[in-house]
Amino acid sequence: MDGAGPPIRTPDQRLRVFVSSTLRELAEERRAVRSAIESLQLAPVMFELGSRPHPPRSLYRAYMAQSDVFVGIYGERYGWVAPGESASGLEDEYALSGELPSLIYVKDPAPDREPRLEALLDRIRADDRTSYRSYRDAGELAELVRQDLATLLAERFDAGRARAGGPIAPGIPAPYSAIVGRDAERDALLALLARPDVRIVTIVGDGGIGKSRLAIEVAGAAAAAGGGVAFAMLETITVPERVITVIARSLGVRDTGDAPLEEKVIDAVAGRDVLLVVDNVEHVLGAVGLLVRLISAAPRLTLLVTSRSPLRVRAERLFPLGPLGLPAPGAGPEAIAAAPAVALFAERAAAVHPGFQLGLDNAATVTEICRRLDGSPLAIELAAARMLWMPVDELLRRLESALTLLVGGARDLPERQQALRSTIQWSVDLLPPGAAAALTALAVPSGPFLGATAEDVLGAAGIGDPVAALTALAEASLLRSEDRRGTPLLSLASLVRAFAREARPELLDTARSAWIDHYRRVAAAAAQPLRGGEQLATLQRLELEAENLGTVVRLLLDDGRLDDAAEYVWSLHLYLWIGGHLGLVREWMTELLEIADRESIPLAVRTRAIALYHTHTVRFWQEPTADVVPGMQAARDLFAEAGDRGGAALADVSIGLGLLTRPEGPDVAGAMVVLERSRAGFREAGDAWGEAAISLVMLGRIALVTGALEEARGRFEASLELASAQHELLGVAIARNHRGWARLLSGDVAGAADDFGTSLDESIALGHDDGVAYGLEGFVGVRAAEGDADAAGLLQGAAQSLRRRTGLLNRSGLDFATPLVQRLRDAGAGDALDAAAERGAAMPLAEVLELVHAP
Repeated sequence: MDGAGPPIRTPDQRLRVFVSSTLRELAEERRAVRSAIESLQLAPVMFELGSRPHPPRSLYRAYMAQSDVFVGIYGERYGWVAPGESASGLEDEYALSGELPSLIYVKDPAPDREPRLEALLDRIRADDRTSYRSYRDAGELAELVRQDLATLLAERFDAGRARAGGPIAPGIPAPYSAIVGRDAERDALLALLARPDVRIVTIVGDGGIGKSRLAIEVAGAAAAAGGGVAFAMLETITVPERVITVIARSLGVRDTGDAPLEEKVIDAVAGRDVLLVVDNVEHVLGAVGLLVRLISAAPRLTLLVTSRSPLRVRAERLFPLGPLGLPAPGAGPEAIAAAPAVALFAERAAAVHPGFQLGLDNAATVTEICRRLDGSPLAIELAAARMLWMPVDELLRRLESALTLLVGGARDLPERQQALRSTIQWSVDLLPPGAAAALTALAVPSGPFLGATAEDVLGAAGIGDPVAALTALAEASLLRSEDRRGTPLLSLASLVRAFAREARPELLDTARSAWIDHYRRVAAAAAQPLRGGEQLATLQRLELEAENLGTVVRLLLDDGRLDDAAEYVWSLHLYLWIGGHLGLVREWMTELLEIADRESIPLAVRTRAIALYHTHTVRFWQEPTADVVPGMQAARDLFAEAGDRGGAALADVSIGLGLLTRPEGPDVAGAMVVLERSRAGFREAGDAWGEAAISLVMLGRIALVTGALEEARGRFEASLELASAQHELLGVAIARNHRGWARLLSGDVAGAADDFGTSLDESIALGHDDGVAYGLEGFVGVRAAEGDADAAGLLQGAAQSLRRRTGLLNRSGLDFATPLVQRLRDAGAGDALDAAAERGAAMPLAEVLELVHAP
């Protein structure tokens, strides 16, 4: 970057789209493109939006460096060439776009295009990394940009599904550093897993030996080869019953509470070649039966397990993992450097002390250090971190002294584990004042956390200088950094975490309270943004620390803080709903009520209302024949007693659903009365989201089902207007999708396609699987109405596949596509529909969108 000064940052962490064009000539086009980008809640990076005291070249280069997508818009002008420069900013920006995905739009006709711009466009046309399209006017350009960005997002969506990841948890963890010395083990595991007769492979070995890191490497290699891979990390759970929840999350299967989660997982992987990595099983061996049931029900599923203990089941193949290899006695310089343990030390030492090189003068010393540490990768990394300020001879001297002194306290451990534990203790002993206490405070949560979270918690726990403590821990390699969706997160290795909890137990209660209080504040602060224009950014922020958000509920329940637990869950209700976690919420709230009854803990009126609401709402989806109206009425009355109009209105929606699905027959009139009361309640509570996305949509659905299409459209347009005023993307997507059906059933096929397409793009931007499925089903109706059996079948297959893989069953009663498809079957197109559906089930979403966006 030209010039000095701090890096220039864009305002938020959304996907950033850099827009390049001449300014005055294409001002209208730039406004249209900015609107299209923001409609998907992405962040436009535009030169005129960056009025900063930076030189222009410094500005756009800095913004380009932080962008995710390049959009180039070209008309007739080449642009201004600054004094001393050979190219315009327009050409410079394209050259700087590097490997970014590039979307190029060229105005046509443009009879007076300047020769230098024509030459630039010739160069762009020859670049195979760009998507190149022409446009006539700003309106057409905006639609093209929105569609193309949605397709790019869909490709990310497909990549996540290929890894079997999902919006709440990551796919394959991003390694914090390169793996060293495990090439042979990686290749052997890949060969073993490729055999059709191998169903479970368990990497067994001591703690700190590198089992998880090797599993990450194997998973990455399998995914790079095109295989379906999911990675379930179990270190954040404490009971076997939660293993299915973590596995489902890793596969992208949502626990919406409408079917047993194990059944959903089996349905999601049935008929697919999937490698499921299950990491850190040793503390939940009671879940081994679940793993056996999964491979029995899904014959193409293969498990790669890491554990300190074997599973001891017939299908298991053990893969013992030992320490890194040490040089043989009397080895020469080349053999010493090639020994895996020495290579790891040298690599990690050079990372903290760039001047370090392995040579004749230090090879024997480094070899002795690795030998003293028994080739344990974690111990070697901790020791090498001290090379930041300690010469290698001094490191060996201090390490020898520390190992002699400390090992005596751990004689019941295997020799290798004694060396590792002593190395951790030695590393902690070398920390500056405050950092050791910070280590214990950071050992409370099992999931990764943001740096800002750590600062806040450490400050609340009494650590005087949190930043200095975090820096010291990171420099000692006791605190690790990992990347999740482009954001750095911090975490402790499981052995370091366990050591820290044992080392200073007197600090844990204070630290525990600090973590709980922090996430309670996060939840309370998120409640309102989740219902407005910051919805996407807030969802992404919460997802980064999803494991710890869930842990807080467990801690509050264990502490008997039942009122706090209910309020915390209520603040996160929308996040938990969008993320597909209401099945888990039902379990939490059921347990809350059981604890209160068993231990005679008095509950606040609102707490009991929240608990009853979640248990009965989810029961509605899990038990279709159950009458949930009495239970929901009790919740509604309690909300009203507590003065919570919004809660009462939300309960009224569930009462309305219950009335519509009663076993003795639907009570449409009663449901309408309750839903109108719900709408009034949301309005009185100032909850525009509830009124728009729930009450108005439900009233419109009833109108659709009863054939009152104009009334339905009016309800959906009122919902759309309210949601748009709040800039709330999910509510907008829901309203558009429903209005699409009102239009389609009224004969307005083009209008329906526009609504379904926009809603689908918005759902992809949100990562809302349910909305994506509803959007695809809308286009099934459109193509069926047009008589296109092949496209309708492809889209139907894609939608059904998505629902199976994510566990999102459509039990809303809103299925208007099936009758339209049935007409095609009745006309003799059944075979064509079935064949197309089979192809569509295997198509990536990005390819499916081509059918959606086709004229």
